Amino acid sequence: MKLHGFWRSSATWRVRIALNFKGLGYEYVPIHLQRDGGEQHAHAFALLNPMKHVPVLTLTHEGKTHHVSESLAIIELLEELVPEPALLPRDTIARARARQLALLVSSGIQPLVNTKVRAFVDGTLHSDANAWCRHWLTLGLNALEALLPESAGRFAVGDQPSIADVCLVPQLFMARLMKVDLGAYPTIVAIESACATIPAFERAEPHFQPDAEP
Repeated sequence: MKLHGFWRSSATWRVRIALNFKGLGYEYVPIHLQRDGGEQHAHAFALLNPMKHVPVLTLTHEGKTHHVSESLAIIELLEELVPEPALLPRDTIARARARQLALLVSSGIQPLVNTKVRAFVDGTLHSDANAWCRHWLTLGLNALEALLPESAGRFAVGDQPSIADVCLVPQLFMARLMKVDLGAYPTIVAIESACATIPAFERAEPHFQPDAEP
């Protein structure tokens, strides 16, 4: 398997956690999102993902090579290929809750604060991109903090890591970068601390990646 990604992309980070958690080895292919206008815009990468964003997982299945993009689609694929250890709870409602929390991050927060949106807000709209990001991060984290007590144990859904935690942890990197006060989110911070004790989460952190920058 090959994972095409960027060291501090939260979407790539999610997939790194899932691959580590499943014990799957992979070759990492760095795609720099800012150098030379963004390597994701190169023709060769656009053939892998016409949306021109990371991550993309390349794998061979049943004798055919596939290029799969969108982080949650990749994680769900890994869950089907390698069911254990599981990132989706067995209980039907708990599984739906894990997906809900994951989607809240991956659809309700991250797309609004990612690299291309920040560049558009700053360069085209000539507005304060950091203020834009803080607004959407705060809105999303407020919702998460309100929802989590219904499902949380040590982790976002009970006492085992799930796809919800895989999405939550990387998003806090951006929250800190944008100087969002995480003191308002004790449940979220406690879950992040629990995840930090798991090697699969730790090894996925940006500063451990081969393309990491100071």
